[in-house]
Amino acid sequence: MKNGPSKNITVSSDATFGVSYSDSSTSPQIGDGSVVRAGTIIYDDVVAGSSFQTGHHALVREKTVLGDDVLVGTQTVIDGATDIGDNVNMQTGVYVPRETTIGDCVFLGPNATLLNDPYPLRTEHKLVGPTLENDVSLGGNATVLPGVTIGEKSFVAAGAVVVDDVPPETLAVGAPAEQRELTAELKGRNQS
Repeated sequence: MKNGPSKNITVSSDATFGVSYSDSSTSPQIGDGSVVRAGTIIYDDVVAGSSFQTGHHALVREKTVLGDDVLVGTQTVIDGATDIGDNVNMQTGVYVPRETTIGDCVFLGPNATLLNDPYPLRTEHKLVGPTLENDVSLGGNATVLPGVTIGEKSFVAAGAVVVDDVPPETLAVGAPAEQRELTAELKGRNQS
């Protein structure tokens, strides 16, 4: 994926495209049909597939890899060193920390928060973000704690605080989240 005039890429004049963070960093690469809106900041060493889009004032930090058809919503922050699959939709105000993995066809509702540090500023340890497998949906203001895996086709309700792994095709509700069987209307794959 190389940038160029024939690629039909739109980068707002009010966006910052390519923030160097080391002497060896390289310009970001985004695919054909991509749109980077005003106020967005994209660091070097970001790679995004075709039809990548941002809302306004989004931040995508270094060493993030995003698939095709990814939406990074207004004021969403991806803090770098993260892998994001195809057909992922992150609504306004989502926070994705370093060392997170997001599969294909995942939806993150407004202000969904993923965490990677179980003891902020208390001890030295390796950061481990959550893993969201394919076809996961997170409702608005849901929070997923460090190292937690949300299984394929699972649904996390709005406002839930997920402290334990969620098996595939399961509904997580409440704080701390309780696991329940998916209702009929929540079963299946996410639409792309």
